[in-house]
Amino acid sequence: MEIICLDLEGVLVPEIWIAFAEKTGLEQLRITTREEPDYHKLMNYRMDILRKNNLSLRDIQDVIATIKPLDGANEFLEKVRSITQVVILSDTFSEFAQPLMKQLGWPTILCNSLQTDKDNMLTGIVMRQEDGKRKAIEGFRNMGFRTFAAGDSYNDLTMIRKADKGCLFRAPENILKECPDLRLCTTYEEFFDEISSFVREK
Repeated sequence: MEIICLDLEGVLVPEIWIAFAEKTGLEQLRITTREEPDYHKLMNYRMDILRKNNLSLRDIQDVIATIKPLDGANEFLEKVRSITQVVILSDTFSEFAQPLMKQLGWPTILCNSLQTDKDNMLTGIVMRQEDGKRKAIEGFRNMGFRTFAAGDSYNDLTMIRKADKGCLFRAPENILKECPDLRLCTTYEEFFDEISSFVREK
């Protein structure tokens, strides 16, 4: 029995923080896990910018409400779910994810959560567990699943390398240069072919 573990942002939906940066004009918020491997450092940086500009969780959620899945993502996800099970492993937050999961047909997602104050300003993050993507892969394997993992950022690398098989999807040049051993898929067609080939290996 196999399970497919996918990153969310950059794989199925656009990057939330880039969309928010474009909406607010705060170019500093365009930095993502594609450029910064230290997630806690990145989130502290983001929250500092939000505080300085008096931007709340509601402001971010208003932008998320306008985000649509990437072209072809729904069809791709539907095809994969027709042949095996899929779980989204993301370092996003439950407070961000719900409207996106609705558009994707409510797939299972394992993610983190946010802390806010009385004014709805972000004050901290609650990680489900550190290096949660890799640990989820370990957990699935311990339950007898064959695992396939895919993503596009630094925080996806440990789960891809821990899985039985995996690939990068539309990853940036800096990651491709650092990980020349990992297969790259750039279209949903070849991505699905890679996954279906893994499923047929059983």
